[in-house]
Amino acid sequence: MTENKTVPGAEGAGPGSAASRTAVLDDLHVGDIRGAMGTIRQEDTGPRRTLRRRLTTLLAIVGPGLIVMVGDNDAGAFGTYTEAGQNYGTTLLWTLLMLVPVIFVNQEMVLRLGAVTGVGHARLILERFGKFWGAFSVIDLFVLNALTIVTEFVGVSLACSYLGLPKIPTVIVAAVLVVAAVSTGSFRRFERLSLVLVGFSLVIIPIVLMVHPPVGQIAHDFVVPAIPGGSGQLSDVMLLIIAIVGTTVAPWQLFFQQSYVIDKRITPRFIRYGRADLIIGIVIVVAGAAAMMIFCAGTFAGRPEFGNYTDAAGTAAGLGQYVSHTAGVLFAIGLLDASILGAAAVGLSTSYALSDVLSINHSLHRPVTKAKGFYVCYAGLMAVAAVLVLTPGVPLGALTSGVQTLAGVLLPSASVFLLLLCNDKAVLGPWVNGRGVNVFTGIVVWVLVLLSVILTASVLFPDIGSGVILAILGGGGGLGALLGVYLLLASRRARMKALVGKAAEVRAGDTHDEESAGSAPEADRDTWRMPPLSELARPVLSTQHKLGLMVLRGYLLVAFALVVVKIVQISIGS
Repeated sequence: MTENKTVPGAEGAGPGSAASRTAVLDDLHVGDIRGAMGTIRQEDTGPRRTLRRRLTTLLAIVGPGLIVMVGDNDAGAFGTYTEAGQNYGTTLLWTLLMLVPVIFVNQEMVLRLGAVTGVGHARLILERFGKFWGAFSVIDLFVLNALTIVTEFVGVSLACSYLGLPKIPTVIVAAVLVVAAVSTGSFRRFERLSLVLVGFSLVIIPIVLMVHPPVGQIAHDFVVPAIPGGSGQLSDVMLLIIAIVGTTVAPWQLFFQQSYVIDKRITPRFIRYGRADLIIGIVIVVAGAAAMMIFCAGTFAGRPEFGNYTDAAGTAAGLGQYVSHTAGVLFAIGLLDASILGAAAVGLSTSYALSDVLSINHSLHRPVTKAKGFYVCYAGLMAVAAVLVLTPGVPLGALTSGVQTLAGVLLPSASVFLLLLCNDKAVLGPWVNGRGVNVFTGIVVWVLVLLSVILTASVLFPDIGSGVILAILGGGGGLGALLGVYLLLASRRARMKALVGKAAEVRAGDTHDEESAGSAPEADRDTWRMPPLSELARPVLSTQHKLGLMVLRGYLLVAFALVVVKIVQISIGS
């Protein structure tokens, strides 16, 4: 594995400073931030004291958080949210509100990793945890992303069918346009095109006004959790909730945003603006998801189609029949827009990750001739997905719903590695997680594992009752609480031991560089960058950590296989 090049003149460089040599990939990843809506010069490191300066800085930074969030409201999300609204009304709106802090915490950690390290997510996992875990994570990502891109072209096909466009030429043209948009060799040009697509994603919002939904009921369902249906439907509802989690907080987002932040040349100095960018994206994605649930609930309530979801094309047809032709057209345009943006973002996530682990040149600043492997991987994914969509007999409907469930199943392992990296002082120095973030993320991971257990049980035992599901949640919650207490006590003991050791080192006149990096003064945070990976000692995982990772991966393999079985069963049944 070749080491990343040292970047002359990296921000914060100076004799003896921690950032005098960094792990930033190469000179294309250092320099002016040339965003879609503004530029920040590399030497512009002064404070932003006026409102105008802050706004112009935010406009230049906006992009990574906005694109990754809106890109996640893709074709699969359209299918998942409209299914929730058509089959269960607005009773699952609460899942969106509960996922907001999960989305923010996960993606904020990725933002910090990208800005501070200058190294992609896949490469960090590979270098810090070894080839086995690095390869495993990338294989998970590649399989899931490849299937996800297929669902994006399913979305293109369904949207164009409703709009009266021929399927084969439209899918081919869409694939060519998605590849062309990424392959211009200009980062700014790609970001501008992406933000145009982000703007078009808002076309579905007016449909809510056309439906005239009950505002009081919507407000209630946002804040009061409820599981719709009887015990016979509980398995299907839990499967759908896991799909909502998987489509709202997907593993590809982690890999995409970290690499995109690096490609945009965002440094620790601008992390606070990156957080604002992320918040804007979260507001838009939750508004879009809620809109789909709401207008589907309002459109199909009391009609034969309620509780009998088919696909996004059926949703468009229902809107056209029961609301207005304009509503159906707006929905189809939104679906087409979401599918194209989703395909571009998910494809880039895959190409970034594979290029990371294979040490291939990769950057949207590079033309095709100087990053052939990166662009070939991207174009290959689009071509394969388009061919599958155009091939008769492929169970596209089952695949679309199953992919979101797979994302929910695989998310715990992605979150575990994210948590470990964000507690690695050699990697993040003064930017490591605080205790509150660690506790919250640990709870999230455990909840995701419990949802995966329920999913696995529903596959093994299709007639599983509500009592068993509640027992899994109750027992798992109790076990999680005991595990949390144990980990907190173990963490406290480790901190006390570390403090005693550090005090001894201070008395002896010796301090450890890694600990010094982790306790750097606030003034140094804006310029602290991770040193070259070759200079970092490999983290030593405890036996408990190793055992936990092995158990988690083994379980996820089983859950992954069982979800595939579920998809096959649905395909055969339909």
